[in-house]
Amino acid sequence: MFHKSALVVCTMFLGSQLAAAEPQSPIGRTVTEFTLNDYRGKSHALADYKQSKLVVVAVLGTECPLAKLYAPRLAQLHAKYKDHGVAFLGINANRQDSVTEIAAHARIHKIQFPVLKDLGNKVVDQLGAKRTPEVFILDEKRAIRYWGRIDDQYGVGYIRDEPKRNDLALAIDELLAGKPVSQSLTEAVGCHIGRVRRPKPDAEVTYAGQIAGILQKHCVACHRPGEIAPFALTDYDEVVGWGEMIAEVINENRMPPWHADPKHGRFTNARVMTDAEKKLVYRWVADGAPLGDVSKMPPPRKFPVAGWQLKKKPDVVIAMRKEPFIVPAEGTVRYQYVSVDPGFKEDKWVQMAEVLPGNRAVVHHILVFVRPPTGRQMTVSGEGGFLVGYVPGMRAKHFPDGMAKLIPAGSQLVFQVHYTPIGTKQQDLSKVGFVFADPKDVKQQVLTTRAANRGFKIPAGDDNHRVEGTSRSSRADVMLLAMMPHMHLRGKSFRYEARYPDGKTETLLEVPHYDFNWQTGYQLAKPKLLPAGTRIHCVAHFDNSEDNLSNPDPTSEVRWGDQTWNEMMIGYFDIAIPVDPKQISANKKSAKSEPSVNARAKEIVRRFDKNKNGTVEFNEVSDRLQKLFKRLDADKNNKLTAKEIEKLIPFLPR
Repeated sequence: MFHKSALVVCTMFLGSQLAAAEPQSPIGRTVTEFTLNDYRGKSHALADYKQSKLVVVAVLGTECPLAKLYAPRLAQLHAKYKDHGVAFLGINANRQDSVTEIAAHARIHKIQFPVLKDLGNKVVDQLGAKRTPEVFILDEKRAIRYWGRIDDQYGVGYIRDEPKRNDLALAIDELLAGKPVSQSLTEAVGCHIGRVRRPKPDAEVTYAGQIAGILQKHCVACHRPGEIAPFALTDYDEVVGWGEMIAEVINENRMPPWHADPKHGRFTNARVMTDAEKKLVYRWVADGAPLGDVSKMPPPRKFPVAGWQLKKKPDVVIAMRKEPFIVPAEGTVRYQYVSVDPGFKEDKWVQMAEVLPGNRAVVHHILVFVRPPTGRQMTVSGEGGFLVGYVPGMRAKHFPDGMAKLIPAGSQLVFQVHYTPIGTKQQDLSKVGFVFADPKDVKQQVLTTRAANRGFKIPAGDDNHRVEGTSRSSRADVMLLAMMPHMHLRGKSFRYEARYPDGKTETLLEVPHYDFNWQTGYQLAKPKLLPAGTRIHCVAHFDNSEDNLSNPDPTSEVRWGDQTWNEMMIGYFDIAIPVDPKQISANKKSAKSEPSVNARAKEIVRRFDKNKNGTVEFNEVSDRLQKLFKRLDADKNNKLTAKEIEKLIPFLPR
């Protein structure tokens, strides 16, 4: 399987360097003597390792996501081979990485071999190194016998559970056995080395003059301390080391991340860099990334609330539990469902909301639902239980003036949390923050609804499987505010259409290249009127072939399921409806007829309890429901009680 989390989002900033053609290959070339200092100031020469049969040279960086992911792997390989005549040396040639940062990187990842600072890039230039991480194996004569990746577990936008080929380890084993390396060149994936550069002295495009402003406009919302991006782009000394990498991901349209076809719709949160801005970045990098006249530097971009994307400080912050949740180092963590009583004694209208992950490395997504007290509904029709979520690429919710979501008095908040282990034990304590609106200012209630299809079957190997889903027709005129397509790893494209009562159809949003790593909510620049009787129709395509590098298993038929190796087809969308105080009041009065959470859970038990023993046993449910059964079975006794089933109730239709 493939795990997706903030780490995967970070890898979208990476690039790949195809192995050079044979005439340019370094294989067989002898590396001449060099001497560098480690982060403690101790000098190390290549000649110091003349007793070693092999020397592995690993080109590293402190902030590159793949260099971080592979640091523990290199430490493990060093421990495995150090007593077999194999020496390991780390080389850091990034101008943006300080000696202090290199020391911290080695300590955090338990790297026991020397990590040397290549201040003038002389060693990496001699090796022909391009990226971090990248490894070379030198034989007893210090000729290069292997150049490339460590293994194939991690790549641009994907993470496998385990590597298919352990390239570095296989090459070491073959050389120790006196055999030639079966695959001496492999594709290295990672970040460009932040080489020392010579800026063009009379350059027209400079960091101070143009580039700082472009980065502030498009990048620093994420590329700043405490946000999801793997490094900051807020000062020249940091940015200059990433120059080539920035140009590459912009040129390949991976950054800034935006996937909507411009032919359909206008969106307030569009992350689009103009062609003119792109050309300025390319020119700046080509000219050696000059600083320019610092007096022309724009003032730093300021954000209203430190640590939040919200436009103002939250009125209340609610943690999902009292103590942090422990995420194991490996394996699959079942979805966590946590109910929290926020203590609201009166109705709350939410104008802004944001879920703040406590540990972005392991939190894949969080959904927060409202569980009203017995008898209360979100609307007369009972819709609207979804409140706010965090998934890769989604920003904080800011509703237009006069619009808000309702949390009825006495409600509980239900957190659904999906964790992805990353190889080391982690902790998480996530929370949600709300900015409330004054009830007298709320003119329209915001609801999240959806068009979905749960009955699909994606054939094995199918590279363009079509799935469609249609929402219920609206009973009255509503205002469409935003759209949020959701699929998993095989998602390929997604389209929203409005099917009007007069028979006309309009394309609202087209996402031709869906990316699971960036589950963007597309917020309309202007709310769109959907007349009564309108349906939202969604068309999705899935790629279940081998050509999809993120595909967990192209040989399997795929159906609906919560885990990322299953699939989903959901077209979420936000609508606004007028607030009618009389209807809300009537809803409160008529609520007694609605069954309680416990009553609904007991009804489910009665429906499935074939042997009438008061519980639902594993063999009493269909194959389709067995995965859900296992998730709900907290004590692992193959029986579900009404109490265990209660966790499911907030997510069932009323």
